[in-house]
Order: sequence, then C-alpha cells, then structure tokens
Amino acid sequence: MRFLVKLIINALALWFTTFIVTGVTVKPFAEGEFPTILTYLLIALIFGVVNAIVGTAIRIVAFPLYILTLGLISFIVNGLLLLLVAWISSGMGFGLFIDGFWTGVLGALVLAVIAWLMGLILRPLVRRP
Repeated sequence: MRFLVKLIINALALWFTTFIVTGVTVKPFAEGEFPTILTYLLIALIFGVVNAIVGTAIRIVAFPLYILTLGLISFIVNGLLLLLVAWISSGMGFGLFIDGFWTGVLGALVLAVIAWLMGLILRPLVRRP
C-alpha cells in the first residue's frame, strides 16, 4: 500500500511539474487518457528505482561534498538523476523530456517540493493499520 501511494504521489508531482516548469514535458507512448496516466506512473517508477539505486550510491560517495557545500550539491545531484530518468525513458520511446541541465535542476527542485507537500497531505493514508 505504501509503495503504491508513493508511486502515485510521484506521478502526480511529475504531472504538476510539467505544468510549472517550461522545458519539462512528457510524451505518452500512445494517444488517449489511459496511456498518458500509465506513462506518468511508469516514469514515476523509473524515477523511484533510479533514486533508490543510483541516488543512494551517489549520496554515499559524495558525502564529503554534501558537508563541504552544506547540502547545496543535492540540487545538482537531483537534477542529474532527473536527467538520467529522462534519458532512460526516452530510450524506451516515450517519457520525460528535459530541455537542459538547469531546467532539470529546476524541475527536480519543483518535483521534490510538490512530492513533499503531497506526502504531508496523504501521510494519514500511508500510516493506516
């Protein structure tokens, strides 16, 4: 249940991010409403896997940089992870498209803030027994 709620939160946050940040777009794999929703869910799944595996490894290796920059390097790391998700999903023929590096950094920042806010709102659903 918790995994599905987080997946839906990330998909909705990505959807809102495409409206807020120009240069971050999503191309569905087919026309229609259901393929578009499925595309956002697949991109959210890819984002979760990349963040869990690659993001964790980068955060462990770059720990001294996090301390040296007081955590500001996290904006760059999250932007690079979002660009990696865009590269993986576009390699599949659908997915996330980002115009440039700084657009990716801004998109990652907006995505993180929206996902955090939605997590605060939906937290009671996740913690139910």
